[in-house]
Amino acid sequence: MRFIDSHIHIDGPEFDEDRQEVIQRAREAGVCAMLVPAIDLASLDTVVGVCRQNPGYAYPMIGLHPEEVRADYGSVLERMKEQLTPDFIAIGEVGLDYYWSREFEREQADAFERQVQWACETGLPLMIHCRKAQNEMVAILRRYRHQLPGGVFHCFTGNAIEAAQLLEFDGFVLGIGGVLTFKKSNLPQTLGDVPLDRIVLETDAPYMAPVPMRGKRNESAFLVYVIQKLAECYGVSEERVAEVTTDNVRRIFRKIV
Repeated sequence: MRFIDSHIHIDGPEFDEDRQEVIQRAREAGVCAMLVPAIDLASLDTVVGVCRQNPGYAYPMIGLHPEEVRADYGSVLERMKEQLTPDFIAIGEVGLDYYWSREFEREQADAFERQVQWACETGLPLMIHCRKAQNEMVAILRRYRHQLPGGVFHCFTGNAIEAAQLLEFDGFVLGIGGVLTFKKSNLPQTLGDVPLDRIVLETDAPYMAPVPMRGKRNESAFLVYVIQKLAECYGVSEERVAEVTTDNVRRIFRKIV
């Protein structure tokens, strides 16, 4: 069984002590590729570094995370765009996050829209983060509906109505990870209305470890528990979940070999 982790921060300091061991465990578990999002300028170097150390296995994205948007976001985006080389497979992790604060609400929206424009210009898919801002995010995406190259709504945890609204965007899928396994999660019910070919696997490691690893540092090898739960939700084999979700990733992220 082979599958892809479509979102892991393997470049983060949480993995500095044993990064290659984590990657080796992922390989042994069946993970055949991992996609690594940037979050700010500094992370571009760490993301690219990890991916160069693991060619054909770890793939870099470029983007300014909404929680990293500050008053200087304009100059940060300019410097990022200068580094947008063909090595990157996607624009991400980008989006809107009004969960903690709306201090930079306008700046977040403008930064997100500019990066959506990058995706439209380059044809690179989007890796979108959204918390407490779905209406605002959808309003921005609708302006580019006929130009959008597709992508992932990362860490989806919403209800059936929210899922349906997001899946109105052709070429987009929902990123499903450890939250699916949580006792109080509504995702098992929500996914009843979501076709399996509109889902990809993700960890968001080191965050959001699934049951029975909840509370520990997450890693790609733990995706087996998400696959088990998805197989239960869809009434199919784990092998089928792995196959379809892997095909979905390859369909969206066309630069993956």
